[in-house]
Amino acid sequence: MLEPLTNSQIRKFKATAQLLEPMLKVGKAGLSDGFIRTVADALAQHELVKIKFADLKDRKKELAPLLAEKTGSHLVMRVGNVMVLHRPKPAAVAADVP
Repeated sequence: MLEPLTNSQIRKFKATAQLLEPMLKVGKAGLSDGFIRTVADALAQHELVKIKFADLKDRKKELAPLLAEKTGSHLVMRVGNVMVLHRPKPAAVAADVP
């Protein structure tokens, strides 16, 4: 279970996300198993991932929290056709990084 984000963390992540370009796009296939794995891999490398809804824009309100749940991440924000997910790196991996 993920620890809830504090307001200051959310503000920091939103500010950082403003500078990011969308890394992935939700297409016609929606939240396929392959797409969920790709998002999980991106979160493992980057912690903060910006995703754009290229298709299925009418379902973004239901798909954004579902994707966060399936990838074990926090939905930091959803604005327009873009959403931002955050998942902290595991403590063991983060401890190895100088």
